Amino acid sequence: MSNLEKQPAETWAEPEPASAALSPHPEIITAREVPLGGPRAMTVHRTLPSKQRTLIGAWCFVDHYGPSDVSVTGGMVVPPHPHTGLQTVSWLFEGEIEHRDSVGSHSFVRPGELNLMTAGRGISHSEISTEATTTLHGVQLWVALPEHSRRTEPFFETHAAVPLRLGAADIRVFVGELGGASVGATTFTPLVAAEIRLSSGGRTEIPLRPDFEYGVLVDTGAVTIDGSAAIRTELAYLGPGRTSVKLSTGQSSARLLLIGGAPFGEQVLMWWNFVGRSHDEVAEYRAQWQQESGAEPATDAPTPTTPDAAARPGRRARHARPRFGETDHHYAGDPLPAPELPTVRLKPRP
Repeated sequence: MSNLEKQPAETWAEPEPASAALSPHPEIITAREVPLGGPRAMTVHRTLPSKQRTLIGAWCFVDHYGPSDVSVTGGMVVPPHPHTGLQTVSWLFEGEIEHRDSVGSHSFVRPGELNLMTAGRGISHSEISTEATTTLHGVQLWVALPEHSRRTEPFFETHAAVPLRLGAADIRVFVGELGGASVGATTFTPLVAAEIRLSSGGRTEIPLRPDFEYGVLVDTGAVTIDGSAAIRTELAYLGPGRTSVKLSTGQSSARLLLIGGAPFGEQVLMWWNFVGRSHDEVAEYRAQWQQESGAEPATDAPTPTTPDAAARPGRRARHARPRFGETDHHYAGDPLPAPELPTVRLKPRP
């Protein structure tokens, strides 16, 4: 999914100090509402990045949307747009989204199935909710790629979630490993993600890795997380050092999303759809996208390239020149132009 804000804020994302991470109580992060463009915009609730926290492991972006009646909102119509230095993780609770990208992938995002796109050195893609969709409900997550992997060739993969039962919880693991259930999705740092459902009055204890930090997003209902109450759209942060988390509901059922990973350990710059390391790098990405998408005239500046990624079963990849490749966008509209960069250099804030 693209960040459709016309004036996106730059975010320098980095691990929190150890003293903050080791708090014994969950830290509740309140979402901010972001309209996804146009007068019939579908509103998303964004909890990462936030003023409180910018990273949970390598997870750097969490947009939670729906349930939305597409006859009112118009559904999701996101024309081709670029990404660099990240992976997009698409997870639906309800509805269907058609995905196309510049490495030739054509896939349908459906509930219970992970769609994972590794942007690496650069990719473009589009996302359109299908005619079969009446209600759209899900999350879009981004994962920052570490320095050693962020220039990899782009590729795309899909995986079915693996079911798991822990106490009163029905769980679907879709990234990494949890409670003995694992999914073979490609990750470049240790990660986990799972959907958790609890019926009314339900209780469970989820095993955690003490070297991970975690976030618990409340999709529906209200839940108590290690003694702290959290409601719909809120994200509870759990720092490293925990071996488990206790979840319980009251009179209503609840659906949660668990994400986690090893503290990232690197500072990254996020602006619009790009994850980089410096102002000049992000400015270069923007200029290349504007030229390749036809939004601005081409220049004589060379386009950096990297060697092809090794072929891997179940993945589609190709050597793409220029950086972002081409996406079949006739059905989705013209590529999105990049917003204007801020008038000052993007640099870490003290």
